[in-house]
Amino acid sequence: MAMDEKKVTKPRVQNLILENREKLSISGVIDVESFNDECVIVETELGGLIIRGEDLHISKLNLDSSELNIEGDIISCEYTDNEGSRSGGLGFFGRLFK
Repeated sequence: MAMDEKKVTKPRVQNLILENREKLSISGVIDVESFNDECVIVETELGGLIIRGEDLHISKLNLDSSELNIEGDIISCEYTDNEGSRSGGLGFFGRLFK
């Protein structure tokens, strides 16, 4: 098998940096499922992530570098699954209502 044919698996990386409950930096972002001023739902390398708070807004989103910055009054961060990978292309609500 030639080198070109070998699959190179990218390690799953996920970092959350919360500063004073006002600024959240997330790496390993695959997609932003939905967002409003009270909730941001994100698909990450390690599964779904729900960020809840008040006056939330996305200050930076770069899917090429898998980075997301959220500002506002952050109340909680909650992972929605432990799968560590996307569920066959289904969105958050598709997995929720299986």
